[in-house]
Amino acid sequence: MLNKSKYRETNRGMRTEAESGKVRIDKERFFNLPVLILIASSFMLGMSEFIMVGILPDIAVGLKVSEVTVGNLVSLFAFVYAPVTPLGSALSARFPRFATHMTLIGVFLAGNLLCAFAPNYAVLMAGRILIALVSGTLVAIAMTYAPDVTTDTFRTKFIAWVFSGFSIASVVGVPVGTWVANAFGWRWAFHLVNALTVVLIIGMVAVLPRNSHAAKIGFLPQFRLFFDRRIQLGVLDVVCGAAASYVFYTYLTPIMRDEVHVPEQYLSVGLVIFGAACLWSNLYGGKLADRGRGVEPLTHIRPIYCAHAVLMASLVVAHWVPVYGALLLVVLGMFMYLQNSASQVLYMDVASQSHPGSLNLAASLNSMSFNIGIAIGSAVGGVVNGHFGLMWLGPVGALFLVCAIAITTFLRPFVAQERDFYADI
Repeated sequence: MLNKSKYRETNRGMRTEAESGKVRIDKERFFNLPVLILIASSFMLGMSEFIMVGILPDIAVGLKVSEVTVGNLVSLFAFVYAPVTPLGSALSARFPRFATHMTLIGVFLAGNLLCAFAPNYAVLMAGRILIALVSGTLVAIAMTYAPDVTTDTFRTKFIAWVFSGFSIASVVGVPVGTWVANAFGWRWAFHLVNALTVVLIIGMVAVLPRNSHAAKIGFLPQFRLFFDRRIQLGVLDVVCGAAASYVFYTYLTPIMRDEVHVPEQYLSVGLVIFGAACLWSNLYGGKLADRGRGVEPLTHIRPIYCAHAVLMASLVVAHWVPVYGALLLVVLGMFMYLQNSASQVLYMDVASQSHPGSLNLAASLNSMSFNIGIAIGSAVGGVVNGHFGLMWLGPVGALFLVCAIAITTFLRPFVAQERDFYADI
């Protein structure tokens, strides 16, 4: 299962190709221009994906549909995103990376333009589907730049910061988008996304390396990765962790408004605070991912899942004690992304160990599994909200975390095996 020679060969190949890039990069300085551009790209993806949370009520009023109907777009986005991401990532490995990257960011821009000018719900849905078709592959491609733009010392830091682009979107992008929507109308939130995307494209053309890491195996053989037990458990773990958070996060604005009783004019402030907590979560998750290689970092998340489950279940109290609910939402934001870097380390390390031809596919798995979790969580959240009310979203989310606890337990036997593998490298 663990192939040391292939691991060494893959790493040597990646270093060689990195050295052959057309753009000179100071890899010893972490926050160089290519790294900043890649963080900015995940920021734009996050802003586009999560902006629905902040402007959901405005869209519902503007298009004359219910908030639950608009909330269903979050589930739809994830349902499209999840299966397309591994397919797109495996396919992208067969083509020049930079050209593929630019093509997909162009499709992303087209989808957001559709959203901005959507005359009805159906066109808005089409735009969201178009964005979902390319977003996961864009994240996966961004991850493959790691050996070209930074050193191995900064590997987990790079993963954490690329993922943190999504949290920065929660801190800055989503609240700003919400403010723009409140001030000028919800369409202008998408106009803002489009303007920033054009600036991003200019930056990508200017600084990203042009070299590629072409897959040396066919399209279908890359999917042997999915038969690895460690990958299966890692995917299931992230699915459950993400579902737990998105049961309530999809309806964060209504929860703040109706359960915590945040005044309408302060909802943007609430989203900023929650986003700051999420940013901390992503960055601290990078530190947790430094605790070992392969599956080990994710197994260390188990006690965190336990605490998270207890706190999530207590969200029901917010209905009667709004002050506790407000503080709890901040804490839940701090737990939200702690697993991200650890799971990405698992996928990339397992691929390097045993499936080196599937690195592009492996890079996509966190986005894929997280969005399956988003789809499940937001769909379940919609059902719970529709039948029982917002106050029961937390206890239902806690049930998903109990499943995550069980899955990390099943990963623990692989830790000793992988320690021996890395000790001999």
